[in-house]
Amino acid sequence: MDEVGYPVRIIITVGTVNDCTKAIELTEGIAHDILIADRGYDMDSIVENAVKNDVAVVIPPKKNRKNQRIYSREAYRVRHRVENAFEVLKRWQGIATRYAKHTASFLAAVQIACLAAWGRIIVDGA
Repeated sequence: MDEVGYPVRIIITVGTVNDCTKAIELTEGIAHDILIADRGYDMDSIVENAVKNDVAVVIPPKKNRKNQRIYSREAYRVRHRVENAFEVLKRWQGIATRYAKHTASFLAAVQIACLAAWGRIIVDGA
């Protein structure tokens, strides 16, 4: 997501793949100063990759983590924008229920929904 909360990259996976396994791939090549994610993304590989790239990490540590990492609760407050973006996408019934049987068709539907969202912000912001 960008600073406004709109998607900048999309990766479609099968339903049994954990989202956090694609986090590093999602952020590669995109300039960013801060990585904000929910507790489910608290993985050493994600944190180490972000630190290696001089990116501030704002991910609450999992409750069972031995060394609880400190994070900025104030910065974490903007994570709601990610949930809002998913809510915008799920207004499209075909995305919410995944009517498309093929990954390419589903990806196209998500991309069209993202374009519509971006178009709305450009029109509203003009």
